[in-house]
Parts: sequence; structure tokens; C-alpha cells
Amino acid sequence: MGMRRRDVLMAAAAAPLAGCAAADVKGFADLAAARQAIEGLASGWRSSGAWSLAQMLDHAAQSIEFSMSGFPEMKPALFRHTVGAAAFAVFKARGAMNHSLDEPIPGAPALSAPDALPTAMERVLKALRDFEAYNGVLRPHFAYGELDKPDYTRAHLMHLANHWQEVVRA
Repeated sequence: MGMRRRDVLMAAAAAPLAGCAAADVKGFADLAAARQAIEGLASGWRSSGAWSLAQMLDHAAQSIEFSMSGFPEMKPALFRHTVGAAAFAVFKARGAMNHSLDEPIPGAPALSAPDALPTAMERVLKALRDFEAYNGVLRPHFAYGELDKPDYTRAHLMHLANHWQEVVRA
């Protein structure tokens, strides 16, 4: 499997950033701020993207849950140790993630019904609480590889913030 041009550029861009300090996460300062923002979605908001707000939250919940239980499909180890790790280093240094906002997690179950917002809100809030309280071994990310709890926290916050770009007033 060959690397795409974007993957090569991401890896090259990450090299000089390896020793840089992590930037603040742009969007959510911590898990409590993310939970508060999600709780505020009960009415008057929608997604401007391909996925409904419920599907976006369901996707975020899957990612958080899989960090504790294991992702259903993994990129090859070589990818996770090179391109994936480099991409995460870039995101961490910038304090922001940029990824395709309508790409499902490989092997993940189908997302919730587009109009299941209360259920999706409950699921992602539970996933965030469970993650915050979790003291077990975290599972490798399907693309970024091994992440410790602080890095997984950053990844989840950046992931939510990236998707939050599509949250608009209804």
C-alpha cells in the first residue's frame, strides 16, 4: 500500500515539530468544556456537513469508546509508527486537528439515525465521563498508534473541535 502525497507531506511537516511544545487545544480547553458545549446542543443547532448533528456526536462517541475498548480495524503498524504518529505530532503542535469530517472510523458500526440527537448526546456525554474516569490500559488509536491518557484527551478534544466547525444555528 503506497503512501499518498498528503501522507508524505504530513510526515515531512511533523519532523521539525517533534521537539515543539504542544499548543492549547483550539475549541475546548478540557473535557468539562466539551461536555458543557454538547449539553448546549439540545435545541437550536444543526450540522452544516454531510452528517447530522446526531451522527457527528455518535461518531465522536465511537472514537472515545474505542480508545478504551479497541478500534475495530487498525492501519498497518508501519503507518501508525510513521505517518500516523507524524500526523498526530502536527495536530498536537498546532492544537487542532484537520480530517475528513464525513469519514467513518474504519470498521465502526453504522452511525445513529440522523434525527436521534437526544440519544447521541447521551452517548457521547457518557463516553466522555467514562473516559475521564477510566484507569485501565488505553488501546492504540487506529491511525496514531499508542497514546497516553493526556494525548488521548487532546486527541478527543481536537476531534470534537474539528467536527464542531460544522455546528451552526438551526
